[in-house]
Amino acid sequence: MQVRADRVSLKGPHGPLLPPTSLTVEEGCLTVVHGEPGVGITALALALAGRLKPTTGTVTADPEGDLRRLVAVVDSPGVSEPDEALSLRVVAAEELALAHRPSGKDAVAAWLSQHDAGPYADSRFESLEPALRTRLLTALAAERDGVRVLVLDAPDRHTSDVDSWAAVAKEHAARGFAVAVLAATTPVSALPYAPAKVGEAEQPDPVRLYVPPEAEAEQTKQLPDTAELTAETENSEGDRA
Repeated sequence: MQVRADRVSLKGPHGPLLPPTSLTVEEGCLTVVHGEPGVGITALALALAGRLKPTTGTVTADPEGDLRRLVAVVDSPGVSEPDEALSLRVVAAEELALAHRPSGKDAVAAWLSQHDAGPYADSRFESLEPALRTRLLTALAAERDGVRVLVLDAPDRHTSDVDSWAAVAKEHAARGFAVAVLAATTPVSALPYAPAKVGEAEQPDPVRLYVPPEAEAEQTKQLPDTAELTAETENSEGDRA
């Protein structure tokens, strides 16, 4: 599936929030987006999720679906970011409940343990390392029923380590999710792929990271047999001798 923004713009009470922007987010692919710090990035994230109606342009899903169910906006400042004073245990419980997953004490402990975060259960959320924060919030968003699109809203505001959030985005795209990362403070030259840019219509294609099992099997079939290659090499060396 794809979510496409076609020349989407947004105006707020005090002026423009988002200049006309087009981009595509596609299942099994990663779309990196770059824009200036501020409300414009978050406005784009909320428009992609069907939570803000564009002033101009359209956001559509193909095949058609409810964007509010299909798209999860991860750690959006002032919107979906957790209360920093809460413990990780409480944040995880709230997110699992939102996803209609078991969210009792034992279920939360099991989920955190499964995601290598058990020792941090009682830590205040604000004290988590940025890499752990982004990894856990993205995994929790991916638990929600029907979600096929993950939009990471400015994970670079927490850290200058691009790999820490890029690895999470790549992992979920490789699992088949459509993933967009909206970056605001990272220089374009430091981004993992050529980004779509806020305010532009002509954009790079999403980067495909998911290979369907049937395609992977076909690729494996087409690889030459290692034993045959070894035999051919030995025969060739024998002929030269």
